[in-house]
Amino acid sequence: MRAMVLDAPGRPLRLDHARARPEPGAGELLIRVHACGVCRTDLHVVDGELPEPAAALVPGHEIVGTVAAVGDGVADIGIGTRVGVPWLGWTCGECTFCLSGRENLCDRARFTGYQIDGGYADYVVANAGFCFPIPAVFSDQAAAPLLCAGLIGYRAWRMADKARNIGFYGFGAAAHIAIQVAQFHGQNVYAFTRPGDAAGQDFARGLGAVWAGDSETQPPEKLDAALIFAPVGALVPAALAATNKGGVVVCAGIHMSDIPSFAYRLLWEERTLRSVANLTRRDGEEFFELAGRIPIQTTTTAYDLTQANEALNALRDGRLEGAAVLLTNGHDAQDPRAEESRS
Repeated sequence: MRAMVLDAPGRPLRLDHARARPEPGAGELLIRVHACGVCRTDLHVVDGELPEPAAALVPGHEIVGTVAAVGDGVADIGIGTRVGVPWLGWTCGECTFCLSGRENLCDRARFTGYQIDGGYADYVVANAGFCFPIPAVFSDQAAAPLLCAGLIGYRAWRMADKARNIGFYGFGAAAHIAIQVAQFHGQNVYAFTRPGDAAGQDFARGLGAVWAGDSETQPPEKLDAALIFAPVGALVPAALAATNKGGVVVCAGIHMSDIPSFAYRLLWEERTLRSVANLTRRDGEEFFELAGRIPIQTTTTAYDLTQANEALNALRDGRLEGAAVLLTNGHDAQDPRAEESRS
């Protein structure tokens, strides 16, 4: 099978035309990959910002495909079933965190496209207990970003505690999904982009943001909550300064540059600063039910599997609206410069 392989952090992915197709073990599924989203976490892995990825790793953890074979002990998922594979690939099920509904914090957790080979390939093996059914309303390409950008955005949004005015710092794959969840619940979204990103601000307004500006600007109203999707530590004091008394600032990324020191007055008056780590399967069950009811529309740019490095570069350079998605196994991908679809 074909696979895009990370031989060492900091190097471009290598196309392997003859990688052995994996076989499912007990409790696992062999999935024929149709689409795999390109996530900022993939960039952190490829660029070496997350330590010690698996050797000769296949990245990718926003995977949509159909079951091609099942391992021993899998009785409730049949061949041909369409499933999604997220970042959280396995947990121990017996530690304090797992037993208290916080499996996202499991010390022995393993992650797709990091410790476990992911979806930048024709086939992938995944633990059946950590796969999600994909609502029929979503195409493969449209569903792919929901598996991480959507799930992490949803978990971060829940921590905003039903804020009336909510700010999104960084308006990319996660924010363009989370804004639809917020609007569905009657919230006002204020979008913050990097300075000079007029296109990003227009994109946010087009999706219903009540205000859009750069991250160095204060919004016209105080925020009740702020979600930081951009991996920029300097945004933390900026978001605290824009947040009202009793508000919350949520850091939604797995990696962030160092947070600079800031005056205590920005945190005082019972503001809360917290982070989001990974996801739980309950997050997935809740989010996909909600996503199908809204229904969420994703903005995607399609690339062929072999163009994974081009997609990563576009994400790294901030040249995407919404999310990039790699298509495999005969799924047609137009020239990414020509295709940018709301699907």
